[in-house]
Amino acid sequence: MDRENKPGLLNRLNRIEGQVRGVARMVEDDRYCIDILTQVQAARAALARVETELLKNHLGHCIESAIVSGDEAEQRRKAAELIHLLERATR
Repeated sequence: MDRENKPGLLNRLNRIEGQVRGVARMVEDDRYCIDILTQVQAARAALARVETELLKNHLGHCIESAIVSGDEAEQRRKAAELIHLLERATR
């Protein structure tokens, strides 16, 4: 993981954690379903942005390092990891 991105990602994840706690409070308080669903969508979108940043970091750091190294076995391993991750996402 790129150390420069880590504080920003942790900050985002902490905000998402707060959002999810807020959703739980909304459920406990019997808030209107559409209001709760709106907050769930916001939390999912925020997680998707974190996922995108992590994926960019992986491509820009781990995959790039494997390419630069010239190690074909490592390149294949990194590509297989990424393919497996994307396959899981489509299930």
